Amino acid sequence: MNNAVYLVTARKSGEQVLIDAAADAASISALFHDGEQDAEGATRLVTIVTTHAHWDHTRATAEVANQTGARVAIGRADAAQLTAERGVEADVLLDHGDRVSIDGITLEVIALRGHTPGSVALAVSGKPTLLFTGDSLFPGGVGNTGDDPVRFDQLFTDVSSRLFERFPDSTRVFPGHGDPTTLGAERPSLPDWRARGW
Repeated sequence: MNNAVYLVTARKSGEQVLIDAAADAASISALFHDGEQDAEGATRLVTIVTTHAHWDHTRATAEVANQTGARVAIGRADAAQLTAERGVEADVLLDHGDRVSIDGITLEVIALRGHTPGSVALAVSGKPTLLFTGDSLFPGGVGNTGDDPVRFDQLFTDVSSRLFERFPDSTRVFPGHGDPTTLGAERPSLPDWRARGW
């Protein structure tokens, strides 16, 4: 599915947050400072954040969590699906406005309901701000809502009010598939997205 997997690392301590353990646990594990471990033999991965519970974003979650001892976090409304499909009980249930922190870095949880009920994005403040949007925002539009106008309206509303109305054009967007973009590049298309309904 050509999923993106993102690793955020605190420069001072080396603590890490993995965003979406999509598949291929061996390749993901190679990202952790080439397997570097601390004095107790644990990797520096602290948390695996799953942006949503769809199968293509969760296939390596159990294996990576077991290998590293990292806690697993997911949007509250998607947690049951993660357990049912992957046998993973989330350690942290995320709600809008929560924070996931490692040494010196805070990732703000932004609920973007519609692609799934518990979809979340993560914002890292900086110059520029970074947004990890899972399958809720891509270059060219919002995520798939199954041709359901209610789900589309919810996702479009959340993306508009919680991302475009809040963050500047310079904000970098890292989606769950495909190339990065910026809010500035996508902002002029919002009326077209609304009109087409996807």
